[in-house]
Amino acid sequence: MKPRFFRSIAAQIALLPAWLIVIFAYLGTIAWTIRISFTSTKVFPTYDFVGLKQYERLFATERWIISGQNLFIFGACFIIGCLIFGFLLAVFIDQKIRAESVFRTIFLYPYAMSFIVTGLVWQWTLNPTLGVQQTVRNWGWQDFTFDWLVRGDRAIYVIAIAGIWQASGLVMAILLAGLRGVDQELWKAAKVDGIPTWRVYLHIIVPMLSPMFVTATVLLATAVVKVYDLVIALTGGGPGISTEVPAKFVIDYLFNRQNVGLATAASTVMFITVLVVLAPWLYSQYFRGQRGRGA
Repeated sequence: MKPRFFRSIAAQIALLPAWLIVIFAYLGTIAWTIRISFTSTKVFPTYDFVGLKQYERLFATERWIISGQNLFIFGACFIIGCLIFGFLLAVFIDQKIRAESVFRTIFLYPYAMSFIVTGLVWQWTLNPTLGVQQTVRNWGWQDFTFDWLVRGDRAIYVIAIAGIWQASGLVMAILLAGLRGVDQELWKAAKVDGIPTWRVYLHIIVPMLSPMFVTATVLLATAVVKVYDLVIALTGGGPGISTEVPAKFVIDYLFNRQNVGLATAASTVMFITVLVVLAPWLYSQYFRGQRGRGA
């Protein structure tokens, strides 16, 4: 009994630095950020309590409203696109094709790249004077136009396309693991009954993979909330502020405009948004499972 007790104490002591980092460097900075958001801080921290004035000013700022709208558009296109293309890629790989490992590596490789690299690649590809538009015109189609990158009403969709290209491989890997766990007897029974393959996927396989779809959606949604470097590399927030996102809003007001109070208010709203996204998933994955086992 005593050796086990001493081993437990030794393990807790070994974990003490990690706990201190979590408590002070992580939770402490979150608490400090929330506290500053209720002050009139500009450049240097002040601790005068001004209530919700920063939040009122935040939601009265057109730039923040536009950034929220852009985040919603980007998030909807990004998550839906990644789930669809990721699932199709997973189905393709699951067909026991030749050189499967090669295709799996090719599809997953973009996810290993940073969003900065992805943004630069797509910036060069879609630049009207260098990329697809100019290439097609050099082939003889002088009237061809694909200038979404410089159009304020469509630039946000270019960012979504670049994000889908990068993150679909992650969804593919998650869903492929689920597809490989499907009992082959199910497919044999479907063939005997003459059920079309697409109906088997739509009505049987997709519901079976719902936990993996939820996991992929949570990961993608978290990436949506904190998207910053892809926007900076691809459009810089432009044209104008047509591709402004909350993370860029926070960084600009924190470092360029030197309005720490407003920046921390925006970051607090982002933090709450992440919690709202993660809470249902955490509940379904941990608390509900533990309650079921306890019952």
